[in-house]
Amino acid sequence: MTNNVPEGFEKFAFSRGFVDLTGPLMVKKLENDAYLGLRIEDRHCNPAMICHGGMLMTFADMQLGVGGQAIAGIRKFLPTIQMSCDFVSPAPNGAWLEGRTQLTKQTRTLLFATCILTADEKTVFSASGIMKIPSDKGTYSDVPFPEA
Repeated sequence: MTNNVPEGFEKFAFSRGFVDLTGPLMVKKLENDAYLGLRIEDRHCNPAMICHGGMLMTFADMQLGVGGQAIAGIRKFLPTIQMSCDFVSPAPNGAWLEGRTQLTKQTRTLLFATCILTADEKTVFSASGIMKIPSDKGTYSDVPFPEA
């Protein structure tokens, strides 16, 4: 379902494999940032009909990588090597889930970032993560990644 999507969001071009199963993911691209979005559906929910914690963690993992990549101007896939998270509030079925990333630090080989997820503009989840910046000869250096 891609109806009722906030202005500026479009289908996330990198949806394939596991990412495709968790979507449909949307992205809003800015000059030096990228926000992911998702309309929470039944399939994203636990038996209490709120967004499943594993879904929130998956979405945050994607937001950390996509947002961090856009902010840092890195044109490579950034595998997560560590992520910690906090469940702040329930994300109800039907809500618009949106993520925002803040870059904390970047080294030659690592990117440190935090993200906040909101459901209908209410904070529901926070995460921090460390992503590996692959070398030009690394395992992930040739994985295509969409323009952010």
